[in-house]
Amino acid sequence: MLEISVALPPQLRIPEYARAAEQLGCRRLWLYDSPALYTDVWVALARAAEATTTLGLATGVAVPVNRHPMVTASAIAAIEELAPGRLLAAFGTGYTARRTIGQAPMSWRQLGRFVTQLRGLLNGDVVEIDGQPCAMIHSPGFAPKLPIRTPLWLAPMGPKGLATSAEVGADGVILVGPPAEASWDQIALLMYGTVLQPGEDQTTERVIEAAGPWFASSFHSIYEFAPAAIPAVPGAAEWFEGVVQARPDNERHLAVHEGHIAALTDRDRAGIAASGEAILSNGWTGDAASIAERARQAEATGVSELVYAPCGPDVIGELERLIAAVRS
Repeated sequence: MLEISVALPPQLRIPEYARAAEQLGCRRLWLYDSPALYTDVWVALARAAEATTTLGLATGVAVPVNRHPMVTASAIAAIEELAPGRLLAAFGTGYTARRTIGQAPMSWRQLGRFVTQLRGLLNGDVVEIDGQPCAMIHSPGFAPKLPIRTPLWLAPMGPKGLATSAEVGADGVILVGPPAEASWDQIALLMYGTVLQPGEDQTTERVIEAAGPWFASSFHSIYEFAPAAIPAVPGAAEWFEGVVQARPDNERHLAVHEGHIAALTDRDRAGIAASGEAILSNGWTGDAASIAERARQAEATGVSELVYAPCGPDVIGELERLIAAVRS
């Protein structure tokens, strides 16, 4: 059966959102890891753990290069103490988390090595890290008893990511598009957008607030991967004009990613306004029937979990409407 989860940035209201997700029957709460944009993912997971009793918890996704493997192993141990058996730790190369601090994402080779080291630590092994032997040597009462069996997932992008996920024996994967082949029993699909109500269009403020942050993130991606295409993409030139005005050249990455999938800047709004109806075809935005059909198609490709990333001032309302659409 296709399960529904929710993905959110760490923030003050996480306990409230976690309780709502649990009451609505969500499988998991996934939390982002971009320290320049949101507060600490592990602190937010701990707060969600204490606010709920059955809700699954997940990093969506953690960025290994931000922390020593032992730091991550200790964080996992802390959440397992608070919420035994409810944690899933997923990892990625850190596209946004790294770009927001002016750095490139880590390589898949580095990510694979990290996951291997982390699994060894959680198993209770002595693991060589940075040329020195490391092990979890917590005294009784200071961490759960080893081994700690937290599932370790990856967020693969492209052939290298998929190959690394297979090589390290990832327990599951979270993807941004339907899988070409179902190579894992557990496949989560990150999806976003909003359920359109009768009479709503690209000028409706609710639609702009709910679908806008993810739509604006497409401008961020174009800037990083194909900046020469900016003039040809509806709304991108207007957005980029605001970026240039906001920061000097050496700080441009700060303006590019500000508010990433969480809030709208004035330049985001300018780009959205200039893009016309494009926002209506971004992500899963559509009426309830179209979203239900997309969910059926995703399940047919092997997806076991939809991870919905709502935005806007009414996160709980967005989640309720999405769940009602999918379950219809």
